[in-house]
Amino acid sequence: MEAEAARGAAGIYPVDILEDDPEGFREAALAYYATLGEGTPASSVFSLPTGEQVKLDASSVCFCTVHRDEPQHKILVLVNPQDTKTVVAVYAKGCWWSTEDVLRTSDPAREGLMKVQSFGERIVLFILNVVIFGRLERNLDDDDMFFLPHSLKEQAKILWKNGAAVGFYTTKAKGGLCGDGTGAGYVLPVFDTVFVRRKCRRQGLGLAMLRDFCETFQGHEALGISCPISPAMYQVCRKFLVAHPEERGRLWEVEPPGAWGQRVSIWLKIQLQHASLLD
Repeated sequence: MEAEAARGAAGIYPVDILEDDPEGFREAALAYYATLGEGTPASSVFSLPTGEQVKLDASSVCFCTVHRDEPQHKILVLVNPQDTKTVVAVYAKGCWWSTEDVLRTSDPAREGLMKVQSFGERIVLFILNVVIFGRLERNLDDDDMFFLPHSLKEQAKILWKNGAAVGFYTTKAKGGLCGDGTGAGYVLPVFDTVFVRRKCRRQGLGLAMLRDFCETFQGHEALGISCPISPAMYQVCRKFLVAHPEERGRLWEVEPPGAWGQRVSIWLKIQLQHASLLD
């Protein structure tokens, strides 16, 4: 396991070396999992950042589905023996990588907001969404949203900063189906889910993602943000619309599919909230 840890230390990370081959990735993981069922040497352990060692055997690993609409796309993960819902490592390219190494990159071109395209980037999105936000950085007492694994068809951008993935946002495309079992499609592009890691908050990154969304869909008269909008996201919207008054008539809080009866002006809502506080 020391050799595996050295891979990350040497600046080699999964997102930069994985082939865009979900089926091959799954088959390799299944083959490795089969060897665990036959028993592993006592020396086969993975060292956590805390110094604790997790034995690599069939009881400490499981498969996770990367996309909610493509159950065959799976990754093999190692879980914390003290909390079996917390993922601590991912199996890729013949070895285990800590979740933090899965989020890192050795490619200097990965900087800023970049569209998710490869399977490796989809794994990064999954770790950020389901593992980091879903288990490690979510305060259940707050009004944080809970994100399910994303659809393969969902458009997403990862925010890379100083060699690591620190956030993401996803969008629903105009015309894209609102959900399984429905023929209704979104009538406008929608800013759907957004997340920034705790250590990188209060740096204007949420604002940068909202700005990027508006610029990406510059030719559209109306843009949506999925309802309900969290209190933190309302603050981002307020700052953005104060700085960009030309966008005030374009941003709407929407319920699917975003027709006129399913949208509310975000700027109007902010103004009403402000007036209520003054009263």
